[in-house]
Amino acid sequence: MRVQIIRREAALALVALLAGLVALTVTLSTRSSAQTLPAPVGAYDAVAGSRSTSAFARRTDCGTLVGPATEGVSHPVLPCGMRVYVTYRNRTALTQVIAHAPTARDAAFVLTEPLARRLGLAGVQAVRWSYAAAS
Repeated sequence: MRVQIIRREAALALVALLAGLVALTVTLSTRSSAQTLPAPVGAYDAVAGSRSTSAFARRTDCGTLVGPATEGVSHPVLPCGMRVYVTYRNRTALTQVIAHAPTARDAAFVLTEPLARRLGLAGVQAVRWSYAAAS
């Protein structure tokens, strides 16, 4: 009787170990695919400025709730949610179109203040941008 209990416990331990290995494998494969960024498509020059995110807790015309850390761009034509890379002085950020607000001072893009800060962009500057490939 005692031998059967030991065998049953060993079998249960083996099943638990296999389940743990399967869970770990799934988690690692999910993390590695989630960390893969989409490829940039094209490379275009544009002028971009920044705008203060003073409209906290308000929704843009794209439906994005703006907060103090919201990163995104406004563009008059690109569709809401379109993911784009914006590069300024060798700093690149993957972001998305969150508004269609009019741009200021002949700028094609308006970056939220947190995004402009992350890129080091002040005032109105020349940037490069690319579409992010659909995933």
